[in-house]
Amino acid sequence: MTAATLTGTCPECETDLTVPPMGEGETLSCPECMLTLRVEAVEDGRMHLRMVEVALRDWGQ
Repeated sequence: MTAATLTGTCPECETDLTVPPMGEGETLSCPECMLTLRVEAVEDGRMHLRMVEVALRDWGQ
């Protein structure tokens, strides 16, 4: 028995990604460009990914 995986492509750097099963709305980081990506949809073992804007905290320095 093989473990199920999902595939997808980073929308920024076009790196092919293979990850364990994930659901819509979950996030992951691209290992190549380090962008945070959100799983928008999963169809036939393929993830549709979208870049997530990450707000950095302003420490007032």
